[in-house]
Amino acid sequence: MIVSGLSFLTLILLLTFIGPFIVPNDPFTANMSVRLSSPSLTYPLGTDHMGRCILSRLIIGSQSTLGITGLVVLTVIMIGIPIGLVTGYRGGRIDTVFMRFADGLLALPEFILAIAIAGFLGPSLTNLMMSIVLVKWIGYTRVVRGIVISERTKEYVLAAKVGGSSDWKIMRRHLLPQIISPVLVLATLDIGKVILIISSLSYLGLGAQPPAAEWGAMLNDGRPYFQTAPELMIYPGLAIFFVVFSFNLMGEGLRDKFDVKRL
Repeated sequence: MIVSGLSFLTLILLLTFIGPFIVPNDPFTANMSVRLSSPSLTYPLGTDHMGRCILSRLIIGSQSTLGITGLVVLTVIMIGIPIGLVTGYRGGRIDTVFMRFADGLLALPEFILAIAIAGFLGPSLTNLMMSIVLVKWIGYTRVVRGIVISERTKEYVLAAKVGGSSDWKIMRRHLLPQIISPVLVLATLDIGKVILIISSLSYLGLGAQPPAAEWGAMLNDGRPYFQTAPELMIYPGLAIFFVVFSFNLMGEGLRDKFDVKRL
């Protein structure tokens, strides 16, 4: 599964990185004289309702969708790991406060909570990212905390304490390596979920705003033309499907490889 997922991702990432140099047309220039055109040599996948090249917008849109996703996942990892380490290792009141706060946020489904936060902050990519980060850090914190709680009473940690190691040194040198594999698996599986949330919120008008080339926003743009020009929604929908599918294959393969319990 890892090889299959990696093959898909290599192709997608290659298109993402070299996309600006190979796009056949300007993805933002409207040309109403060729709106809703069929595929041709000039427009390989046709044009949208504004006469913009669909292929060019898909390629450029991958940079927005994958770039935002990567930044969101990196941010929640940087937030979730330290909080999980400290609360799991120290316990006591600090653990109680953070976990009760997390339990309160988990009372609502992630997607509903992300919609509420994004709607409150207003439609923009920055607010979209903030809303997802505020929802997603909880899962990483809980996973890290659970691992630390199970490891902190083991002999190698107790021996480090007896040897005079500080709490910071124990967390950095002994506990942090124990959480790398589970967090890597969780992040790989979570990328697909984050992509779906980003695309869904953009589709609802809470994320990328016109004329941005983002897959969820492209779905929203094509919605009024679904019966007359379904390809406006089919192409970005397929792009989202293949990326999510690839990351899920990678995540499942890594989970089996590292023998990580189901997250």
